[in-house]
Amino acid sequence: MEEQNFGFIREPMQVKLLILFVLRRLPAAIGEDALAELVLIDGGINYFDYRQCLMELIDTRQIAVTEEGYTVTPNGDRNAAALEEDIPFSVRQKAALALAPTVAEMRRMEMLTAAHSSGENGVTVHLAISDGVGSIFDLHILAADEKQAGIIERNFKKNAESFYHRFIEELSADKGAVKS
Repeated sequence: MEEQNFGFIREPMQVKLLILFVLRRLPAAIGEDALAELVLIDGGINYFDYRQCLMELIDTRQIAVTEEGYTVTPNGDRNAAALEEDIPFSVRQKAALALAPTVAEMRRMEMLTAAHSSGENGVTVHLAISDGVGSIFDLHILAADEKQAGIIERNFKKNAESFYHRFIEELSADKGAVKS
C-alpha cells in the first residue's frame, strides 16, 4: 500500500526552499529541533526527507552551521529570494504564522544580557536589558558561586521584564521623606 501524502510540499527542491524560507526570516541562528518544528508544518514532509534536504543545503553551502545553530548564507539567501515563490502560498502563509512566536522570542533574547564571570572577588553576574538603541537596565551583582550565577541568569531570561518593572516600581515608590 502506498503512503498517503496530504501536504502541498512533495519535491525535495520545495523542501529545501521551505527550509531557506524559514531561515531567511529568523533574526538569529536556530537549533536543529526548533528548525525541524518550523519546517515540518506541511503534511507532505517527513523528518527523513527534511533531514536529507538540510544536509544537502549544508553541503552546498547555502546553510551555515555555527555553535548557536543554523543560519542561511548569502548564497542561500540569494537563491531562496529568487525561488521562494515556488513554495505554495498556503505553505508560506502557514510557515510565517508558525515563525512569528519564534521571531518575537529571538528578538526579545537579543535585547537581554545574562552572563557571569569569575574574578578575584567571586562570581559576578551581569544582567542587562536593551531597547535596541541603548541600555535601559544594567546590573552587576555578586553571586555565591557558579551554580547560583546560572540560576540567576536563567530566572532573569525568563522574567526580565517583570524584574525590571518591580525594580523600577520599588525604586520609584515615594515612601516618605528620609529622616536625618
